[in-house]
Parts: sequence; structure tokens; C-alpha cells
Amino acid sequence: MKKLLLLNVLCCLSVLGMAQQKGEWRARIRATAVIPEAGADITTVGGSADISTTVIPELDFTYFLFNRVSANLILGTTKHKVTATGTALGEVDLGKVWLLPPTLTFLYHQPLGKGILPYAGAGINYTIFYGKKTGPAIADISYKNNFGFATQLGVDIDITKKWFINVDAKKIWLKTENTVTTVPEVAGGATVHADTKINPWLLSIGIGCKF
Repeated sequence: MKKLLLLNVLCCLSVLGMAQQKGEWRARIRATAVIPEAGADITTVGGSADISTTVIPELDFTYFLFNRVSANLILGTTKHKVTATGTALGEVDLGKVWLLPPTLTFLYHQPLGKGILPYAGAGINYTIFYGKKTGPAIADISYKNNFGFATQLGVDIDITKKWFINVDAKKIWLKTENTVTTVPEVAGGATVHADTKINPWLLSIGIGCKF
């Protein structure tokens, strides 16, 4: 009886261990809410920053380096409205800007029964700012591309042998440096500098496939 019980336990562990294998690929497409936790230190006029929430499509690719360890590349691009708040000039529309934030994370996957595969990990992000459009009071604004630290938590839930549902959450610690010049009619064309924290949450749900 003890031998039979031990054999059953070993079989269960074997099934869990083979839920994913070295060399396996997974791809996911998700609807992602990008929710910045923004703030800024602005010279001369003081105040802070507000950055809008947006919803985007997001794509990622996972490659299993080992049975439970993978590298994960996350791709997407977001457009945000940026506002300076609480300044000596009041609330100032700084315009809109696109962010391209490719992110590479390394994940540990721990099977929880048949077809349920949670994961957690961390990695690095590099964000490129492009396609800026200034607000009516702004003559020019610059954004500095920068690296950030990322953490990730999620779960894959099988619906067939090939397809699965994915729920995912990421946090990116991201800062940028800005130089802002107003139009001559506003503060005489003043130039101010800002250290801006974006620090977005990315909350996602989607589908994926194994190949």
C-alpha cells in the first residue's frame, strides 16, 4: 500500500513537472489597462504631473530556458495625455505623447494542478518616447528615454492542449526628464525642467497559445 501511494505521488509530481518543458514557446495577446502612478518635481513654477490611463493591445512571447524558468518579451505601445497640476500657472495641458516600452522579464512558473500555471518574476524595461504633440500653451517639450525596473505576476489557465487564458499584472518603475518651454504669451516663453515619475501598473487579460 505504501509503495502504491508513493508511486501515485511520484506520478502526480511528474505530471506537474512536465506542465511546461525546456524549449517550449508561448505567445499571448491581451487587452491591457496602463495605469500610471505619476508625479513630478517641476522647477520654478512648482506642481506635479498627471498622466492619463489608457487601454491597449499587448503582445508577449515566452521561451522556456528550463522546465520552470522562462524569458518573456513584452511588446506594446501607449498614448497618454500629460498635464502639469498645481503649478503657479494653474493646470497646464502639456500635450500627448506615445511610449514604446519593450520589457524583458525572467519568470518562474509553479504548476498548481493540471492546466493551471502561475508565474512571477522581474526584469528590465526601456521606454522610448515618440510622437509628441504639445498643448496650446506649450512651444516645446522633451522626454528623455530611460531604463526602468519591472516586476510581473500572472497565471495561464489551459482551455485546450494548445490554447489558454492568461491574466497578468506588471509594475514598471519608470522616470523621465523633461524640458518644457511655454509659448511667448504664457509666462514670456519660460523654460522649466521636471523630473517625472510615470511608474505604471499594467493589468491584462487575454489568450495565448503554445508551440
